[in-house]
Amino acid sequence: MASGREQISAAEVPGMPRLSASAKLKYVSLGVLVLQTTSLVLTMRYSRTLPTEGPRYLASSAVVSAEVIKIIACTMLVFKDSSFSVQTLNLVLREEIINKPWETLKLAIPAGIYTLQNNVLYVALSNLDAATYQVTYQLKILTTALFSVSMLSKKLGAYQWLSLLILMMGVAFVQWPSDSAAGPEKKELSTGSQFVGLLAVLVACFSSGFAGVYFEKILKETKQSVWIRNIQLGLFGLVFGLAGMFAYDGKRVLEDGMFQGYNSVTCVVVLLQALGGLVVAAVIKYADNILKGFATSLSIILSTFISYFWLNDFDPTRLFFLGALMVIAATFLYGYQRKPVVSPSKV
Repeated sequence: MASGREQISAAEVPGMPRLSASAKLKYVSLGVLVLQTTSLVLTMRYSRTLPTEGPRYLASSAVVSAEVIKIIACTMLVFKDSSFSVQTLNLVLREEIINKPWETLKLAIPAGIYTLQNNVLYVALSNLDAATYQVTYQLKILTTALFSVSMLSKKLGAYQWLSLLILMMGVAFVQWPSDSAAGPEKKELSTGSQFVGLLAVLVACFSSGFAGVYFEKILKETKQSVWIRNIQLGLFGLVFGLAGMFAYDGKRVLEDGMFQGYNSVTCVVVLLQALGGLVVAAVIKYADNILKGFATSLSIILSTFISYFWLNDFDPTRLFFLGALMVIAATFLYGYQRKPVVSPSKV
């Protein structure tokens, strides 16, 4: 048994704490998620503001492309787990996907919601300034916590609820727009545009919370591989994504093609989106959705630092440093509450 092996390893080196394999995977996946989210935010903002001579790439097309890459990547991972045997791969895919239609259909709900969320975020980024978007989008942490309590029957203590409050306040301070950011060159958004952007963010927050917890529930209640689940999720996401692309951008696709406006930056955005789906799946498998939210919040701090030191478009304030400390403190507070208490007499 894995637990017995861990106890023997701990006994071999008295007084030296060692992380289990699952704990290592949890922290590695969280770290990769921070880097992926940071890179995605920066490249996505750059891709949507980069001057282009022709038509700009379609957000719906980028969502579909990311789903295709995710399906291919997960299939290759299953192929690796099948000892690189094509026959075994076909057997696994047929047995786990085709011969279990009910288990496969369970992924239709989160796939549809994730597709909606991915498209809605492009709408939000087109109608809100970065600070308002990033602060408001952190409401997904609270919605995730609420859905975790209601759907997974998770018990959050007073300190954990306090950490959620501190986190939201800290992110708000970090992203609080300063007076120096305003100027004659700043683009003013209309009231209608801001309302559309705010509505899009709120929809994304609730969809992210529900779909993430629903997917976590499915992963932890079944013994199917996380990569198989992602293939199922990606197949439904591809269907919904194609339907949405032709419903809203069908005319432009027929005129200039699905990959209109694609360049190297667009390809990076698509790859990061596909990687994000895989990393989030690993985080949900080895950690939980609330810790995923904390990792995303830390990525905002990192994005702000990069914007200041590399892009020179942000001037840090006292509120920024205060917010950064609050976010870090909230992260450790929530993580501390999750650690089990081990009696010395049982070691």
